[in-house]
Amino acid sequence: MHLILPIKPTNMADIDLRLLRLFHAVYETGSTTKAAIRLGLSQPSVSIGLGQLRAHYGDPLFVQMTGGMTPTPLADHLIGPIRRTLDDVRTLSRHRATFDPAQTTRRFRVAMSDASHLTLLPHLFAAIRRDAPGASLEASPIDGDLAERLANGEVDIAVGLIPDLGSGFYQRVLYDQGWVSIHRSGHTLGRLTRDAFSRAEHVEVTNGTGRTLLRAALETAGIAPKIALSLPGFLGLPSVLTSSDLVATLPQHIGRALAEHAELSVVNCPIPIEGFQVKLHWHARYHADPENTWFRETAFSALARLG
Repeated sequence: MHLILPIKPTNMADIDLRLLRLFHAVYETGSTTKAAIRLGLSQPSVSIGLGQLRAHYGDPLFVQMTGGMTPTPLADHLIGPIRRTLDDVRTLSRHRATFDPAQTTRRFRVAMSDASHLTLLPHLFAAIRRDAPGASLEASPIDGDLAERLANGEVDIAVGLIPDLGSGFYQRVLYDQGWVSIHRSGHTLGRLTRDAFSRAEHVEVTNGTGRTLLRAALETAGIAPKIALSLPGFLGLPSVLTSSDLVATLPQHIGRALAEHAELSVVNCPIPIEGFQVKLHWHARYHADPENTWFRETAFSALARLG
């Protein structure tokens, strides 16, 4: 059963690819009948298409002779460019974006908080190097330009609590995050009750992405903490806490990591604080990109289990 090709009249400003295939088939076979069989079309469809080509070029292109459809000089001139065009189209249709991590020397870029430098970055780097030994990794901060940097490819993925990215982004949950309080062992307050928490002096981390949740919880509880020290990041906390009676309240992942590193005491915060999800984020522009896909899948496999 042959198909009828619905070729509509056109001004032929841009020649339909189907017509180029039709031209090529008639040229190769010397027959509209054989061309129709090769293309899976009806003979009337081939005749209609050939008529459109003749009208466009102002030339008969093929003349019926004893041996079949014989090309005109113009048709002989056109067959070379048409063959190259069809070859290019076949090459394009076969092309698939590929990525071999074992061969890459690419620098991958992740945005994360400085807390994640301690808790997540070593695991991510190890996972990348396991399958991509020639690759490198660059960490950058989560800042007000993050959405733009993800969109233009300056950053490949972002990890953390990032609620303000807006539309055009994908996200995937890595793990749920609660809160803990940490302080030096043998703290004079003893057990960290709600009352002890209220009386304690605190160290505040001003750049933590979850700080708004902490402040909201304290306001709801009617507690105005005595902030004795404010820090822009997490990494100075161990030395501060071991040498003072200050208390720090942090997301549990970084809190437990710092407590283990500096032999600090870690307890559940006596004030209920809303938890949050740590997520992996990337821009829709790179959703199908094989390098980005490999990087974010590697990141997910390495980091999701840490929660």
